[in-house]
Amino acid sequence: MGLASYDVIESGSSWGVLHDGNVEGTYDTKEAAFEAAVAAASLAIRQGHEVRVSAPSRAAGNKTALGAATN
Repeated sequence: MGLASYDVIESGSSWGVLHDGNVEGTYDTKEAAFEAAVAAASLAIRQGHEVRVSAPSRAAGNKTALGAATN
């Protein structure tokens, strides 16, 4: 089994999850994108993959903890 990597990234004015070279989903907050990434990672674990999930600090996006206009 291989590595399943999920990276929460800024995608224009929203957030997405980078997986296998593609940005998947459009989310209003970094937290929502992270939750989607964790759900996908959970399925990958069940299939026997090594899993990595990453999310940027508040320095990304609009400089709020959740990446939305306000917390």
